[in-house]
Amino acid sequence: MEPLSFQEYICSLDPATLPRILRVCSGVYFQGSVYEISGNECCLSTGDLLKVTAVALQKVICEDADTGQTMELPPTFKGERGCPAPSRTPGPAPRGPLPEGGRDRGLTLQQALGNGRARPLLCRALGPRALLLRPVYEVHAAMDLRAALPQCAGTWEVDVEDVTEEAQDVRFSQPLLLSEVLAMAHMLPAQAEILEGLAGPAVFQSSWGPRLRQGQRLQLHGCSSAWRVLASAPGRSRHFLLTSTYRDWLRMRPRQFTGVQELAAALRPGRALRVVVTQDCEGRGLHVPPLSVGDRLRALGLQGHGPGTRLRCRRHSEEEEEEEGEELLLPLDLGGSFVEEARSSRRYGLGELLEQQALPCDVRVVAPDPALARDALGSLPALRLEARLDQPFLVGSFCEEPEQGFEVPPQWMDCSVLLRQGPVRPAPPCAPVEELTEAFYYRLLAQLPCSRAPPPPRPPKPAQAGMGPKGKPPLAPGSPGPAPMGPAPPVLPQRSTSSLCGQRGCPGDADPGSDSSEHDYETIDDTIQKTVHKMQAVFPF
Repeated sequence: MEPLSFQEYICSLDPATLPRILRVCSGVYFQGSVYEISGNECCLSTGDLLKVTAVALQKVICEDADTGQTMELPPTFKGERGCPAPSRTPGPAPRGPLPEGGRDRGLTLQQALGNGRARPLLCRALGPRALLLRPVYEVHAAMDLRAALPQCAGTWEVDVEDVTEEAQDVRFSQPLLLSEVLAMAHMLPAQAEILEGLAGPAVFQSSWGPRLRQGQRLQLHGCSSAWRVLASAPGRSRHFLLTSTYRDWLRMRPRQFTGVQELAAALRPGRALRVVVTQDCEGRGLHVPPLSVGDRLRALGLQGHGPGTRLRCRRHSEEEEEEEGEELLLPLDLGGSFVEEARSSRRYGLGELLEQQALPCDVRVVAPDPALARDALGSLPALRLEARLDQPFLVGSFCEEPEQGFEVPPQWMDCSVLLRQGPVRPAPPCAPVEELTEAFYYRLLAQLPCSRAPPPPRPPKPAQAGMGPKGKPPLAPGSPGPAPMGPAPPVLPQRSTSSLCGQRGCPGDADPGSDSSEHDYETIDDTIQKTVHKMQAVFPF
């Protein structure tokens, strides 16, 4: 075909024939022309090949054929009755569409644009004068030797010719997101160049994360088959992702519970919970006997519904069998302090532990991975395993440092890359532990589903003798009501030491902004922690 201006070609292009391959023939430039398009520079030279993959109408410029004044129309413009009408001779328009070929003919905006040639048109919604329509298209195109062009208007001042038939074997560069590369595993391993860096806050506190910026060359080796575990160091604001390749030996830490409510929340179907009382607790008449330090309890399950729900337990001495002893029904609002009874000091690998123990659970690293030069988890007194994650990761490395690998989660760290030709070395080893930033940790918690059903609500504190509801003295008959008071300070949400849901606001958690008068719960004595520390010396960690 004969060369056409790029704008004329795009205006006459039938979208049903895409993709089309064009060769740049000439233009108003010296050995290349640089266009500033939405802040991105692109350079077109004679001989460059473009593969047009999509064309979309961006707007239409209307020019008054007599005065030269212009206005813009959106691509959704329909006009009065939705039909600009063609006219052979400019002039004032009558009250209906102008006839053509002996009959009334209404056209949509797309039909009125026709094959791109400017024609005088009339539309009653735009006035009585004839208008010339000039469409402006948004073009998506790829290049054969460079990165793809940005989305741009088809108004370049260059001439092109269609060479689709003779250029079928030309390979064009196609930008891909890492998430798209993940779904095209058959294309890996491959080299890649980052076209657009990561957006948003950092995910990992690592040295390789900030290097994923524009222009960086990578080796993408393939998809990682490892699963991961979200873990935290209680009280230290440190959070980690452990992969299934982590080789440290772990030992279960006994959990600590404050009150019967937390015991009930820690129950798992088909698994009895064995605890030791670490603080004396007064009883409630004949039906709820007192609990003493050293009492062994086996929590069996919940009995009843609503406010009358009780935790069914069996209390037994060290000499008695678990099936023997006294059966107790403990109300959920009963206080006290308990520590999980450790029956074994066995060490577990990460995979074995998850097979036998539901999450969340508390552990301690007792034998660091000998393959790690420095194990950040070995120095922590405790580690809480919170949830298992199965998000897919890509194994990558830097071309200039191929001996050190890393694993990128496209779901959290997506960026645009361009696959390149070149050799790729075998996949290097990757760190089995990555530390998360605190900001991303809480963002991740909000995305995770609750690991279990929410615990039953904490019952209110029972009213004492001579006290009204919520622990307030009763009003004398005829006395005025209480004086108005300012809003009560907010209370922190009640959190179970064994529940991940309590950390991320699952149903059943207290509202941090709620009025404290609506949550008048039992308070726990400050000596609990001292007693727990004494009991910890008895049980192995």
